[in-house]
This record gives sequence, C-alpha cells and structure tokens, in this order.
Amino acid sequence: MVLEKINKPNDIKELKPCELDLLAEEIRQFLIEKISKTGGHLASNLGVVELTMAMHLAFDLPEDKIIWDVGHQSYSHKLLTGRKEGFDTLRKYGGMSGFPKRKESKCDCFDTGHSSTSISAGLGYAQAREITGAGYKVVAVIGDGALTGGMAYEALNNASQLKSNFIIVLNDNNMSISENVGGLSRHLSNLRTADAYRELKSGVVNSLNRIPRYGERMVERIRKTKSSIKQLLIPGMLFENMGITYLGPVDGHNVPELVKIFKEASKVQGAVLVHVITEKGKGYPPAERHPARFHGTDAFDVETGLPLSKKQKANYTDIFSTVMRKMGDRDEKVVAITAAMADGTGLKRFRNMFPQRFFDVGIAEEHAVTFAAGLAAAGLKPVFAVYSSFLQRAYDQILHDVCIQDLPVVFAVDRAGLVGSDGETHQGIFDLSYLSSIPGMTILAPKNKWELSDMLKFAIQFGHPIAVRYPRGEAFDGLKDWRAPIRYGRSEVIYEESGIALVAVGSMVKTALEVRSRLAEAGYPCTLVNARFVKPLDEELLRSLAAGHRLLVTLEENVRSGGFGEHVTEYLNRCGANVRIVNIAIPDEYVEHGNVDILRKETGIDADSIVEKVTAEYAGL
Repeated sequence: MVLEKINKPNDIKELKPCELDLLAEEIRQFLIEKISKTGGHLASNLGVVELTMAMHLAFDLPEDKIIWDVGHQSYSHKLLTGRKEGFDTLRKYGGMSGFPKRKESKCDCFDTGHSSTSISAGLGYAQAREITGAGYKVVAVIGDGALTGGMAYEALNNASQLKSNFIIVLNDNNMSISENVGGLSRHLSNLRTADAYRELKSGVVNSLNRIPRYGERMVERIRKTKSSIKQLLIPGMLFENMGITYLGPVDGHNVPELVKIFKEASKVQGAVLVHVITEKGKGYPPAERHPARFHGTDAFDVETGLPLSKKQKANYTDIFSTVMRKMGDRDEKVVAITAAMADGTGLKRFRNMFPQRFFDVGIAEEHAVTFAAGLAAAGLKPVFAVYSSFLQRAYDQILHDVCIQDLPVVFAVDRAGLVGSDGETHQGIFDLSYLSSIPGMTILAPKNKWELSDMLKFAIQFGHPIAVRYPRGEAFDGLKDWRAPIRYGRSEVIYEESGIALVAVGSMVKTALEVRSRLAEAGYPCTLVNARFVKPLDEELLRSLAAGHRLLVTLEENVRSGGFGEHVTEYLNRCGANVRIVNIAIPDEYVEHGNVDILRKETGIDADSIVEKVTAEYAGL
C-alpha cells in the first residue's frame, strides 16, 4: 500500500507521480473504514483529499503554515503528517482530535473549530513573518460556506493591503461556477502570474503614457474596457476589485494541476486567492448523494451508509422543531432565523411550511442577531435557533442591538452544556455566564421535553429578550406529571423535605433526581427544585430554602465562573442567609473531546461525584 509509506511530514514528496492516484484512493478507503467505526466528519474530508495532497506536495511542513478554516476537513492532513495510528481514537476522550490542534502536531499551526477565522489567522502569520524576517509560506484554506461569514470579508479587506505573498485557498464544493468559464479563467490566471505578462502590461502603459495629449486617455479607455470584459468573464472579480489576485477555478481533484497553480500563487507579491472546485463526499456514493447527512456522522455501515445505532427517542431539537411548526401555524408574526444550520437546529420543517418567514443568513451569527433585532423592531416575533458555542460570537449584538432596546428576540440555544466529540470549541458550557451578564436578558432551561415546549411558547409571547437553553441528545421524558404553568421568574418545587436543598438547572434536574434518591437511601432527606429561570432568580424561594435547610446545592451544566451557582451564592450572601452553599458546576477550564458520560465524570457533575461531595459537605456541618 502507498499509504504505508506515509509516516511523517513530507513523505508524500518521495512518492512517484504514478503513485499519487493510488494514494488518494487509499486515503478515501482509510477514512471511510475508520469513520464508519468512530464517527466523525466524512463528506468534507472525502472532498479535499487531492487538495490536501497537492498542498503537501507544493509546500514544506511544518516550516510552511497551512491553516484550516473550521478544521473538520483536516483528516487527510493528519494522515499525511504521520498521525495514521491516531484514527483509532479519533474524537474519543484522550485520543486524537477531529480538528487541528497545535499541541497535537507542529504541522497544526493554529487551532480551529468555528468558521471564517482562517484568513485572519493567516494574515497574522504573514505579517509576523515580515516582522521577524522568516521565509515560510502561509496558506489559509476556507470553504465557500465559511466565506459567508462577515469575519472572512473583514480579513480579506485587510489582506488586500499586504505586500508579501499570502495564499488563500477557496474550497468551493457547491459547483456554482459554470464549466464554460473555467478554461478561459485558468488561461488568464497563468498569464497574470507570468513575468512576461506583467512586464508587457507595464511596458504598454508606460509607452502609451508618453504619447502627448492622447496617451493618458487611451490608457484609461483600455483600463475601463478591460475591466468591463473581466466583470463578464472572470468569476473572481470580486476579489480582484478588493486588491486580491484571483486564480482559478481549478479542478480540486487534479493533483498536478493543483500543484502547478500553488507554485504560481507562490510568486504573487500580495494576497492571492486560489479558487478550487471540489465535490463533497467524493469517492463514497452514499456521501456523494447525501453530503449533509455525512457532514458529521455517527458510526455507520459501509455497504449501505446507514447508521449502526438504533433510532433514538425524540431529542430536544425534535421538540423544538415541532413547537416551531405549531407556533408558525398559530401566529403569522413568528419568523425563524438560522446561521446555516436549518437541519441541525430543527428548522427544516418550519422552512418547508413557511418559506417566506424563514431566513438562513449563512455562517454569520453577528448579523443574525442584529437582523433579528430589526425584525423585532418592525413588529415581528423572531426566533434565532443557534448552537450555544456559536452564539458566543454575537455577544455584542445581543447586548447592544437586542437588550439595550428591549426587543422581543427569542434565542433558542441548542447544544447547551457538554456536547462530546467535537471538543473545546463546541462545548456549550459558557452561555449561562455570558447571557446572564447582560441586563434585560431572561434565561430559561427546561427539565424535560414537555417543559421545553411550554417554555418556547412562553418565550414567543414574552415580548422581551429571552433565551431558552437546552442540551444535545435524547429529551428527558421523566417527571411528566410535574407541569405547572410557566410563571415569570418562578421556580418549581418537585419534592420538599428538610436538611438538603438541591436546586438544579435544566438538564441537571435528571441528575438531581438520581442524587436525591441515593441521598435518601443514605438517610439524607432532600428538597428538589427545578430552577426553570436562571435569570431572574426566584429570590423569594431561595430565601425560603436558605431558612429551612442546612445545605443548599446548586447544579448546572455550565462553567462555575459567572454561572447560576455563583449568582445564587452572591444573592444569599448579600441577604445574610445562614446556610452552607455548594455549587456543582463545570470547572473553569476548556473541556476536551470525548463521550459525554466520561466528560461529566471528569468534570465532577455526574451523580457519583455529586453524592460524594454533598455527603462530605453535610457531614462537616
């Protein structure tokens, strides 16, 4: 096997040209086999095999720097840099990350996970190179999806001022460029980077400018004519007009052609964008037919492409999807917004039923929030469905454009808490902290699937900024009979005893039930409270709990700093309450990838850890 010859960076350069096609085939088979067992991002990785090979042939790693936007398509890069054995533990706790990690390899020069960051980071490397006098090449790889993010355009605008080489690879797997444009464009790309072309262009302009009276006019007329023809024929004029040289489009599955264009791009003094056309899921028919399904997949059967796991019960996203469809039917003012995640956030059904009231703004969370604010100011009821870790990107817009104006925007915060295999960049463990720091924001968290439905209906009619945060995965269907109406700022007492009070937020109510049962068996009676509202606090109930219990325990799937527990502690201390308080929360640290059950144990928010800590605290009273 050719792949067996790849054991360290740059080994690919030792292969014969005739071995490259076979290597691409073997990489695809390797990825399909491994990801079918571990799960992971398949379609995006199958689409960039030849592109990755060409970059490793054209550049020298780790001296040269390749920065992957988002980074979920870096599996081939990991293979070509000698991390083949790591795929057996891909995305498992303590194993290899599914994203680039600097601590994992010197060939990973920048950690990524969120979208639209690579050009900014690459530009930083390029400018640092000029300051330090280094000679490395810098390559930022960004997908056409990530290019919908505003941060990418901010970086492009800045990159246009660069005087030294900086290569931006646009991986376009949307097939949006007509085939009949490609040949001419490639020809012009070759001319534009040739020394002879640049010298001829300069010579003609200088000669014409020396002609009395008419020379300057002739140059201007040629410039205008050339520009108008380019606008019609060359798809990259957007970038050219920004001052960035455009090369392409080029076949992203043709290694020799890719290597050639990367060598040409390396000659450009300034920022240069190489437009590469690829096919997502290439080489595996199920992924070619359903690239979205294989974007991030669980373990699957290679022959059929079907998942190995049995269908789960309804998850929280399913519940959200159902409620949004119903609310859209009942109220014509309800509109839905997503940042390129219609399927992931459960808005597909709403989109199909109410296309005029559905908005996909691309990977642009900042814009999505202010856009929602505009809709709300105009009298509509916008619901922005977004993953917790992605909403972080729009903090200023939430504060400045929504909350200061007290606009009725609903934030449906999906994937809140620990999410598992995607790791640090995707764990939704900060939202309670950053949202509760904003004046005028109301925050709810449901204990089960019925409460999520009730909270969403409450939120849509609330009339002020409000966030409903819920976890990834199967929706808890316990405590069905505890369904008191949602009242603003009021918690729900599920069991009332003496001694210990457990006040749990959202997903932690299920854990608190188990903790209460085990403590009761050990002779420790417990009150159990479903907090419901993280902000505002149910101050009246908290004072009552503090007066009637010796130990008050808060439980949340959020970092400790700035979280629910800290707010409860601060309030009761301010009141002078005579009660011992224990905050169960995730430590103030980044949580790596791995199975959620393992991560809960490692972070101390599983039932075993909580029972141990609570009994120890109570014994010390």
